[in-house]
Amino acid sequence: MAEVRAFRGFRYDLGRVGALSDVVAPPYDVIDPALQQKLYDASPHNAVRVELIRDEPGDGPDDKYARAGRTLRDWVAENVLRRDTARAVYVYEQEFEADGRTHTRRGFLARVKLEPLGTGRIFPHEQTMSGPKEDRLKLYRATGFNVSPVFGLYPDEAGEVFAALEPFTRKGPPLVATDHLGVTNRLWVVTDTQAVSAVIGRMGPKPVFIADGHHRYETALKYLEERKAAGEVPDDEAAPNFCLMMLVGMSDPGLLIQPTHRLVSGLPAVTAGQVEAALAGHFDIVGRFGADALACWEHLQMDGGQDVLGFGTAADGQWFAAKLRDPGAMATLAPDHSAEWRGLGVSILHKLVLETLLPAAVGGTPACRYVHQLDEVTAALGAKECPLGVLVPPATMGHVERIAGNRETMPAKSTYFYPKLLTGLVFNSLKKD
Repeated sequence: MAEVRAFRGFRYDLGRVGALSDVVAPPYDVIDPALQQKLYDASPHNAVRVELIRDEPGDGPDDKYARAGRTLRDWVAENVLRRDTARAVYVYEQEFEADGRTHTRRGFLARVKLEPLGTGRIFPHEQTMSGPKEDRLKLYRATGFNVSPVFGLYPDEAGEVFAALEPFTRKGPPLVATDHLGVTNRLWVVTDTQAVSAVIGRMGPKPVFIADGHHRYETALKYLEERKAAGEVPDDEAAPNFCLMMLVGMSDPGLLIQPTHRLVSGLPAVTAGQVEAALAGHFDIVGRFGADALACWEHLQMDGGQDVLGFGTAADGQWFAAKLRDPGAMATLAPDHSAEWRGLGVSILHKLVLETLLPAAVGGTPACRYVHQLDEVTAALGAKECPLGVLVPPATMGHVERIAGNRETMPAKSTYFYPKLLTGLVFNSLKKD
C-alpha cells in the first residue's frame, strides 16, 4: 500500500523575498545555462541556488554542493524559509496552454514512504542514468532536503482522493507563481485533519506510478541506506524514510504526455535514401514529405500508432515516415520484454533502428539528444548539429500503467509530462519530521 503522510513543509516568507514568481525555478533537468543565469538574476533567494548550483571559479568537484547546503541553512536561520506550524498536504494546481487549449492539472504534495523498487506498490516506468543520480545524491547529502518533488500518478477514475481536498481550493486564495513558460502555478495549504485523514485512507490501497523524478526517487533510496548505516534512522517514521511527491490522479483531465524526439549523432552524414535502405527489410515507407517536417509529424499524429516513426536528414533536408512491417524483429531483439514494451515507438527506435539497422548499414555508434518541440528538431538539422532527427509518437497513460505495472521500465526519455513541477513551492526536510 502507498503510505502517504502530511508534513510540515518549509516555504518562503513572501514578506522577506517578495513575489513567489521570483524565487521558484523549474527542476534541474530542464535548466540550461541561460535560464540558470536568468533565475540567479531574478532573486538572491531563487530556488535555483540550491536546485542547480552554479559553478564558481576555483571550485573543487563538490564545492557547489556545499555552497547549496550553506545557502539553504542560511535561509532557514534567517527565516527566509519558514517551517509550517501544522502538518499539511499542499494542493498544487497548474494552468497552462498546450495544443491551442487551456488545461488545468491538479494534485497534492505530500510525503510518501519509500519502497525499494520492485517490492511494493510504487512503480517506476523509465530507466535511469548514473550521472543525474550521483548529482542529486550529493545535493541530498549537502542540504538534507528534498528540494524538488517526485511526480507520482495513481489510478482514481472516480476522483475520490482529490474530492477530499477540492473544497479547500474555494475557501481561500492560493499562493500564485507564474514560471518562465507562462504556466500559472497555484498552491493551497490544507491542514484540516479530517480531509488529510480521508486522503491518506483513500490513497492506502492505490499503487503509485512514477511519472517524473525517477532519478530523485532512486537517490532518496540511496540516501536512506546511507542514513541507516550512519544510525540516523531510529524508526520507520523518521524523515529519511520518505520523499516529497506530487500525486495526481491518472484520470485528471490536465494530465498530458508530450513526445520526446531524438537528435541522433554518432552517424555519418546520411541521406534519406540511405536511411530508407537501412530500414527496408523491416519497415514500409508510408510517406515522403520533402523538406516539410510538419507534414511528417502530422502524419504520425493522424496514424496514432506507436509503430510509425518520422525521419529527417541534415545532409539533404528530406523527411519521410516509416511504419514497422515486421514486429517479429522486436521479439527477437527483446525476448525478455513484454509485447507491450516491444510495441513502444521508443523501443522500436532504440532496439531495432539505432542499435541494429543503422549501425549495420552505415556504421557509427548512434547517440541521442532529447527535445520536445518540432522546431527544435528542424533547427538542429538545419544547423547540421546532428545528421539525423527522429520524430517519436508519445506513449500513453495506458502504456505507463501496463508496462510499469508489469515491473518493466521503458527506455530513458520515453515520456514527457508537461508542464514540469516547480521547485521552491515547498521544501521537505530529510532530517526533521
